[in-house]
Amino acid sequence: MRQNPAETLRRVLPKVREVLPVAGVEMQLTAAVSFLTILQEDSVSIHTYAHSFLQVILLHLEHRDAGVSNAWLETLLSVIEVLPKETLRHEILNPLVSKAQLSQTVQSRLVSCKILGKLTNKFDAHTIKREILPLVKSLCQDVEYEVRSCMCRQLENIAQGIGTELTKSVVLPELIELSRDEGSSVRLAAFETLVNLLDVFDTDDRSQTILPLVKSFCEKSFKADESILISLSFHLGKLCHGLYGIFTPDQHLRFLEFYKKLCTLGLQQENGHNENQIPPQILEQEKKYISVRKNCAYNFPAMIVFVDPKNFHMELYSTFFCLCHDPEVPVRYTIAICFYEVSKLLNSGVYLIHKELITLLQDESLEVLDALIDHLPEILELMSTGGESSIQENKLSSLPDLIPALTAAEQRAAASLKWRTHEKLLQKYACLPHIISSDQIYYRFLQRMFTIMMTNNVLPVQKAASRTLCIFLRYNRKQEQRHEVIQKLIEQLGQGKSYWNRLRFLDTCEFIIEIFSKSFFCKYFFLPAIELTHDPVANVRMKLCYLLPKVKSTLKIPADKHLLQQLEMCVRKLLCQEKDKDVLAIVKRTVLELDRMEMSMDAFQKKFYEKDLLDQEKEREELLLMEMEQLEKEKQQNDGRPMSDKTFEKKRRDAKTPTTLSKSIPISVPGPSGTSTPSTSKEIKKSKLIRSQSFNNQAFHAKYGNLDKCPSKSSTAGYTPVSGLGKTSVISLTDDSFRARNASSIPTSFSPSPSLPSTSRGTGNPVDPKSSGSKDTQPRKATLKSRKSNP
Repeated sequence: MRQNPAETLRRVLPKVREVLPVAGVEMQLTAAVSFLTILQEDSVSIHTYAHSFLQVILLHLEHRDAGVSNAWLETLLSVIEVLPKETLRHEILNPLVSKAQLSQTVQSRLVSCKILGKLTNKFDAHTIKREILPLVKSLCQDVEYEVRSCMCRQLENIAQGIGTELTKSVVLPELIELSRDEGSSVRLAAFETLVNLLDVFDTDDRSQTILPLVKSFCEKSFKADESILISLSFHLGKLCHGLYGIFTPDQHLRFLEFYKKLCTLGLQQENGHNENQIPPQILEQEKKYISVRKNCAYNFPAMIVFVDPKNFHMELYSTFFCLCHDPEVPVRYTIAICFYEVSKLLNSGVYLIHKELITLLQDESLEVLDALIDHLPEILELMSTGGESSIQENKLSSLPDLIPALTAAEQRAAASLKWRTHEKLLQKYACLPHIISSDQIYYRFLQRMFTIMMTNNVLPVQKAASRTLCIFLRYNRKQEQRHEVIQKLIEQLGQGKSYWNRLRFLDTCEFIIEIFSKSFFCKYFFLPAIELTHDPVANVRMKLCYLLPKVKSTLKIPADKHLLQQLEMCVRKLLCQEKDKDVLAIVKRTVLELDRMEMSMDAFQKKFYEKDLLDQEKEREELLLMEMEQLEKEKQQNDGRPMSDKTFEKKRRDAKTPTTLSKSIPISVPGPSGTSTPSTSKEIKKSKLIRSQSFNNQAFHAKYGNLDKCPSKSSTAGYTPVSGLGKTSVISLTDDSFRARNASSIPTSFSPSPSLPSTSRGTGNPVDPKSSGSKDTQPRKATLKSRKSNP
């Protein structure tokens, strides 16, 4: 049909028609799917399709095999969506009158019910009332309960097609009668249809007709089959929402007590028997009770709205406690999924569920943990801000078990085989700089990220730990700690004995380029990264080649001219000395890409204004972090007592500094020469402190998630590897406020500490299990030229 539809219809389709009546189940199922695919792909016009395929589909609707019959029915229901009205009337609706009669088989009448539910939306109200509704009434009163139940479930679709008035006069009476049916499946179908149609009925219908039916259904549910309880517990939230406002206080209380009873259904039974000794019927009943409690957990947010969040502690806290401590994993899993919704609804009362958060973080099932951490950053943010009634200065001081619970959760995930849960958890830990103090992160989490990067065997987990570590580094407020982390990254990863660690160093460099400013990368990681062009392992050199365009994008001309020369020298050596054919092929492609790039200038360019502005903002935030640290030290000396991280957090939240760069804010930061250093008066220091404090709140208020949205920085200047700067033209700076990254303009607080490693490799690393073998068991010496021009 795709290649030659005309010939297929003329020569192939007749053969298919001929063989289908005697074909087996597999061929019938394949034919049904193929006919549906032809329709979905618009291989022929609708008119041609109806002429060629519709009769074949109708012929096999009543196949003796239920699976085949359902497959053809699904195809027909899709065809009904696109057929014109006249074709529907003549080919489907008219024959349906006879197919729905009691004289036909049960299967024929069941098929008629489903077709009627689909046809209702295709005709006008007059046609529906005259030709379709009589058939609907007849099938609602069929002698077989399966047919009545099936037709009852189609009444929702029919109500949407006939409008409110006909629904009240025709559909509602049928539903009321079916809700009193002798068959439990029919009553259940009627109840579920009523719940789904609540929005259609007005207040009078709800209070006078539907509410009494619902009350009766709830009262009889415990005496009836447990499957009714399962459906009732699933729809209870929607039911309470739809009937909200018409309950009397007594009815409101009775529905709430009914919900609470369902939440503990099956837990009161004392069971001292071994599972093997329990009768099968009891085990089946317990499974149904578990489903009921799971549905109650699913509806818990709706019930908070039902009782009003202000009444949560008095009305629903004990129920929430029971659901979080339920002995069955599916129940705890469902309440963990709902935990974020519950937190949002409680708002200022979120502190009430602190202990339950810890409980779920410490849950023995990793499925529960996996469900909880999907919204862990948002939950922790709500816990830390907590609305008006919480004490913001204390940050999460009312939750002392949070950090042990988080670390224990990570260790439990690491010890399991479910690495995706471990990876997700590490990614979510990127929110912690906004939640807990910098020191807590440094001592309890940052070192753990290093350990995972060095020892874990799962690559996605290592990358997640690397990225989270970079975010921790980005918001670390102590220069000594930052330098220690940088030193470890360079010595233990970039200069590590294991080629695997050196590959992870390049991953880390990529994250640093994304998260930090260009100047930060150039200062600390540019030379250690390009030094890996001399790595003895081809995979490391290959990965570096893929990274080189991003590395070049961090350079600005003319300030970084010396780094550009170093980069060109390394590329030349790769072109001349590389012996591995795969690496050499990638080097050649990379050279072409580098040659097409345009270099960024120190002054803003209109073409790259947004990216340059984003980088300038990152650089400004990094400098403000250092200013904040310096001012904190001065305050400690002046006051004789340390300024706590909690105090800083409060002041940061109180500060109201716009996040966009203002023209009046100088972007350049004066160097130690002092030529443009402002007065060191107390007023200026105070203004700096306010800026510093406001930055730390706003930079992260954009949320750690914004880091994912940062556009990758592209560079800007042509690259000719044999001719120096190639197409790069050096222009003079047009604005003194834009800081050139040279030695004279870098603030002393940003300069590398003496403890930072040089580019030559050290010998402090033990041999890694992933060692690259004999040619990579010794630390390699740096072969780059002198770094005298490096700031």
